[in-house]
Amino acid sequence: PSLFDSPAERYVKARQSVQRFTPVQLGKCSSDTEVVLLRYVVHSYNFFLFPSTLGIRDTEFTLSASSIKFLSHYGFDFNKFLKDGIPYMNEVQEKILRQHLLAGTWKVCSSADRDVLKKAIDEVTSWITAAKEEETMILQDLNGYHMLEVQLVLRQALKNVWTEPVGDKKVMVKKVSPQRRQLLENSSYDHCQEKLILLSARGFTNLFLILVKAKKPLVGHNMLMDLMHLHDKFYRPLPESYEEFKRNIHNLFPVIIDTKTVIKSVQKKGLFPRVSSLLEVYAVLCSSNLNPKGPPCPVIALASGCSRYAEKKSPHEAGYDAFLCGSVLLMSAHLLLCRSTDDAVEAEPSFSQYLTVLAEHVDKVNFIRGGVSSINFSGEDAPCRHPPALVVHVRGWPGLTERQIYQEFKARCRFDVRRLSKNQFILLSNKYKQVKLVLRDYRHHPHLQVSVYRHWRHSPSVNCLLQ
Repeated sequence: PSLFDSPAERYVKARQSVQRFTPVQLGKCSSDTEVVLLRYVVHSYNFFLFPSTLGIRDTEFTLSASSIKFLSHYGFDFNKFLKDGIPYMNEVQEKILRQHLLAGTWKVCSSADRDVLKKAIDEVTSWITAAKEEETMILQDLNGYHMLEVQLVLRQALKNVWTEPVGDKKVMVKKVSPQRRQLLENSSYDHCQEKLILLSARGFTNLFLILVKAKKPLVGHNMLMDLMHLHDKFYRPLPESYEEFKRNIHNLFPVIIDTKTVIKSVQKKGLFPRVSSLLEVYAVLCSSNLNPKGPPCPVIALASGCSRYAEKKSPHEAGYDAFLCGSVLLMSAHLLLCRSTDDAVEAEPSFSQYLTVLAEHVDKVNFIRGGVSSINFSGEDAPCRHPPALVVHVRGWPGLTERQIYQEFKARCRFDVRRLSKNQFILLSNKYKQVKLVLRDYRHHPHLQVSVYRHWRHSPSVNCLLQ
């Protein structure tokens, strides 16, 4: 990320990252509101995800060593991710799978899966030659997709067999006549109907579609990358156009609230101390009586099946982070509501009242170190107020690169650097102190002349026009 980035430029960078990586975990937290008690009963869910491998091109994704080390430090269960991860696919992948199913060109992608299927086919072919019609056999120890893949492969290869799942890990194979097979295929009891195969292959995408249909407020923390992954993995591949991405997300989720944006606003108003991480924000809101005169914050209670998060902190586990997001939103909204009016606040404010006080933050997603402070998914992005840019004029030091300029100033403060011309560079910082420090310390430097950037004076296009 660079302070020079416009939202469109940052989107191009982030899009490349999202296309390379896969989400390994997704957390969802929702609540039932008990209005009388001003109490939110929270249901928190943690989903391990793994790309669908059923009949589509084998998915490739990148692993980041630092990310794996980070997740390992916080106790992430990689075995569960790899073995039990819920499949998912977007609309384009589903369309390809549907075409293969209709054309009868469905194939198994994984070599490990092919070994399992070959063993099953060998068992069936050696049994069926001597079997009589209506006789059956059982294939055992089949896991996950193997239950479905074995049935599809056997039916495709042998026209005189019928298959049905038996329990969780077994498939019953029956020898039938071609006429009987045709009747069974057209029955409503067929477990290999196209709609059931697609339902299984979509996996977590089914829940995503339910969330889209519900049109409930979607809450996250620093959630730009989350929204891009939701679009790319469960809806459609990310478009090249930044504006099209914004339109698509707004159509999917008309009300988006980024707790990072809300917290920045609350901190600017001096309502509580500046802390950075979501867990630290949650701890401050829970431990401090930030509004002693107003009504108490609503009670947030974990439902009986989700009590693990009440007993133990699980930072960076998706379900726990989702719980933190919802809690921080409610407590921040309560604080804003109590401080935004001179009138007495009701003892039991409703969630609609909280949404009213959060209205200015709706659809504003935090933008880290860039040309805007937030991305507005329902309108124009508001420009960010940075300290003035500096221009560095190089004299008697030929061949300097952006990297060398960065290293030169890095010892004092952090600037983002962009080349302006052959011997000029622009420096951007988000701290006024750094700008003043560099202007003071480089006043008499023998090779680097530093001054405040003036567009009419330093822009190459303006200079070209004047010349």
